[in-house]
Amino acid sequence: MAWTYLAIAVVFEIAFALGTNATKGFTKLWPSVFTLLVAAAGVYSLSQALRTLDVGVGYTIWTGLGSIGTVVFGAVFYRERLTLPKLLSFAAIIAGAVTLKLAAGA
Repeated sequence: MAWTYLAIAVVFEIAFALGTNATKGFTKLWPSVFTLLVAAAGVYSLSQALRTLDVGVGYTIWTGLGSIGTVVFGAVFYRERLTLPKLLSFAAIIAGAVTLKLAAGA
């Protein structure tokens, strides 16, 4: 169940990052409300995952996969460029997340 909570936390982390961009410095009401709600939901989901997972594993996967999702969806929604160095960095993050999951034995 911890990995399910962590996956949910990653989705909220991506929504938080994308929402933060949409707030325009927290000057837009509804994007700001959305961003604060998904931030709280993400931290709650992460805290549930960390009841079982090591904090180093859970937090690293949360931030790593959240970062990858943010860059990918940033390219889709905000037309940000995906370059070869970015793609290679994503591959390194994914490899690290998989290795951490395997090392955790779960």
